[in-house]
Amino acid sequence: MLLKNGSKGEEVKLLQEKLGLGVDGIFGPGTEAKVKEWQTANGLAVDGIVGSGTWGKMFGAAAPVVTPAVTPVTIPPSSFKLEALKGHVPDAVIAQIPDTAAKFNITNPLRLAHFLSQCGHESGGFKAISENLNYSVDGLKRTFGKYFPGDLATSYARQPEKIASRVYGARMGNGDESTGEGYKFRGRGYIQLTGKANYTKFAQFIGEDTVASPDLIATKYPLASAAFFFDSNKLWSICDKGADEATVTAVTKRVNGGTNGLSDRIKHFNEYYNLLK
Repeated sequence: MLLKNGSKGEEVKLLQEKLGLGVDGIFGPGTEAKVKEWQTANGLAVDGIVGSGTWGKMFGAAAPVVTPAVTPVTIPPSSFKLEALKGHVPDAVIAQIPDTAAKFNITNPLRLAHFLSQCGHESGGFKAISENLNYSVDGLKRTFGKYFPGDLATSYARQPEKIASRVYGARMGNGDESTGEGYKFRGRGYIQLTGKANYTKFAQFIGEDTVASPDLIATKYPLASAAFFFDSNKLWSICDKGADEATVTAVTKRVNGGTNGLSDRIKHFNEYYNLLK
């Protein structure tokens, strides 16, 4: 048992629940701070790391082996050939398609194939549902250089909450860095919805308060929030231009701001379109 900054999984969720934190299964700076606080209060070495000693005192037992429950996924009826996507797209994603398609104008296989190929690439194969902001000094300078002049990156590196609060502070509807809203409304979903203004617009559309509960974007609406991005940015009219590489490139530029990963996006578009059409 060794849980520390950067750890993920079911054990982290148990730890966060015990500490009274929001449960996302990601051991970040907030969890580390709470662990240190708990260690101080309980006379343990204060290092922010949960080894067998800390875990044993916290739970009164050795660390359990946690096996996540596997819940069968039911794929709702649809006019799309969704069964053809099984084994190519996770079942949990397929199950979200009918409702998402109905709400966000995904009206034909061409649009759906373009949409899924972009979502899949942007989320690393439908795995990443929350923005990873655990940047090194070099990573900060390379990615967000204008926000970290001089040696400022040194005091922010490997601290996702601080990084997001600075980089996203005072823009996209967020308060300034001191409010922490840049982190609260960091990118979530398969195409990362970012910023309080976008969370507010999505909440108004979907009818659920994703401003008060931003983690819903990652847990309940990862696909719907991505479709909201497509719909809001009028990407369907680009998708409708065809099934060629030029169209995938045009969609990619609107989603990515460039053509990063274009070959992978084209590959998966062709895969999904051939399955769906």
